[in-house]
Amino acid sequence: MLGTVLLLLALAEPAFPSSASARRAEALKRLLEVFGMEDPPPPPAHFKQPPQYMVDLFNTVANADGVTKNPDILEGNTVRSFLDKTHGEKMRFLFVLSSVAKNEKILTAELHLFRLWPRVTDGPKRHHFCQVSVYQVLERSDLDAPGGKKLLAARLVSLQGSGWEVFAITEAVRDWTEDESSNQGLLVTVQGLGGSPLDPPPLQFASSQDHHESKKPMLVLFTDDGRRGASLPVAGFPDSQPQAPLPAELSVPRQARLRSTRSLDRLQPCQRHPLSVDFEEIGWSGWIISPRGYNAYHCKGSCPFPLGENMRPTNHATVQSIINALKLSEGVSSPCCVPDKLYSINLLYFDDDENVVLKQYDGMVAGSCGCH
Repeated sequence: MLGTVLLLLALAEPAFPSSASARRAEALKRLLEVFGMEDPPPPPAHFKQPPQYMVDLFNTVANADGVTKNPDILEGNTVRSFLDKTHGEKMRFLFVLSSVAKNEKILTAELHLFRLWPRVTDGPKRHHFCQVSVYQVLERSDLDAPGGKKLLAARLVSLQGSGWEVFAITEAVRDWTEDESSNQGLLVTVQGLGGSPLDPPPLQFASSQDHHESKKPMLVLFTDDGRRGASLPVAGFPDSQPQAPLPAELSVPRQARLRSTRSLDRLQPCQRHPLSVDFEEIGWSGWIISPRGYNAYHCKGSCPFPLGENMRPTNHATVQSIINALKLSEGVSSPCCVPDKLYSINLLYFDDDENVVLKQYDGMVAGSCGCH
């Protein structure tokens, strides 16, 4: 219920500006803490198109509201994407990982390179494949020295067609996050089947400078920040239970209406009600890509004796309800209407360095309500 109160505070228009502005600021600060942030990232200085891979991944993991629909896709709870910073230096790549938090556990790191259509050559086509190798650069000034580079991945790549090639480079990224100064970048080589040099190489990858945004080299990092909790997938997500309409009371004074509403709430059975969270209204739409908002839902209503199965009571709530009804013990209240299923949501957003991040947050949506 604390999260519900904070969201309502954050979204509410201040009635008394002298104190409400400070209250709103405190509520938004607490809301940022829920999302694991101290300050909201600034919106990108210029319009940026997020990598299609990250958009597709978000749509695979979550529904339109960001609620998790496939919990088995992500290995951890965070996916970060980084674009190459070498500004077009051929076959050399550098990714700045300063935005990776120290508490994040590196699970998998992938180098995504877009394979261009092969060059047209005058001579006969003797090969249909070439060998692509990815090296971690250890000595930028002397790559050919014995300790100048370390092989991370190598495989045969077709010389026909174009598309994305993905190479696992987890070992290198773990080195870089432990010691930022060790990040000398990556080197990619293209050789013949027997390791022979090919000049010019028949295979090229899109660079960060000369090609479209959608084809730029990218590092994708799967991590976990240790914040995972008990949260359920959206499968079987119940439809919203409509709230019973209230009688028109426009002529009744505000305090009387509030008292009347509270009385009606006590008469209504425990059920789930909508609670819309609009990121644009909060002021976060500049850095959040998807979703634009979501329905957190909240639980409201009474838990009267006797508790039926439709109230989804725990055994403890049933006993408490009996004790309360029979007045067997002084000071024992009736059970409370609270969420008994919680679902996670996913945010796709720009971080402080304008990298695109997909992050999953547990316990953000009330899936159903019960008497506890």
